[in-house]
Amino acid sequence: MLELRDIYTNYDHIRALKGISLTVREGEIVALIGANGAGKSTTLNTISGIVKAAKGAVLYNDKNITKSSTHSIVKGGIVQVPEGRAILTTLKVIENLELGAFIRKDSHQIKNDIESVFSRFPILEKRANQLAGTLSGGEQQMLAIGRALMAKPKILLLDEPSMGLAPLVVKGIFGIIREINREGTSILIVEQNARMALQISNRGYVLETGRIVLEDSSASLLTNKKVIEAYLGG
Repeated sequence: MLELRDIYTNYDHIRALKGISLTVREGEIVALIGANGAGKSTTLNTISGIVKAAKGAVLYNDKNITKSSTHSIVKGGIVQVPEGRAILTTLKVIENLELGAFIRKDSHQIKNDIESVFSRFPILEKRANQLAGTLSGGEQQMLAIGRALMAKPKILLLDEPSMGLAPLVVKGIFGIIREINREGTSILIVEQNARMALQISNRGYVLETGRIVLEDSSASLLTNKKVIEAYLGG
């Protein structure tokens, strides 16, 4: 579904990505792991069109979307949950969800999809008319994922979904990510908690200073000595 071919991305005069290539197949969860500053978030932002690749191609269902606008990329079915969640704190929970559907024309179905988000995250229904900024960190992450689901993604890009959350909350969030995938959404997940990311994914890539240095099944990466030493605390 998604392919990056030899992507180079720059921030001003700094080269953040140095010729990376990766794929996400239909129905997969793919993990992208690496240290802070390796280029993980830049990879997702390049796919989403938030930053533009200087060289290389981003292909979605064989269509080149490298120079497409973020709006058209979201409309096409690639939706990102950004690092730090980026919910609109001064709006209500329900308003954040409604904004997630801003690209859609099927207004009659939007209400049903909000109900679907509430059935997946019952706490959000209880907080529907509460300002989003008053939610706990875990609830804000649920809202960020719920808002992304309102855009009806075919591929969900998740940037550090466990950041700043308690272990028990993280376990619940990762369970929901698995559930979303089982229902048919392909997922590319960037995550500092490499062990959790590899435990729920099919395949993984290891990114170091803007280059992919390792690619394998997630099961193999979990037992790879270099990965254990560098990213799994072993």
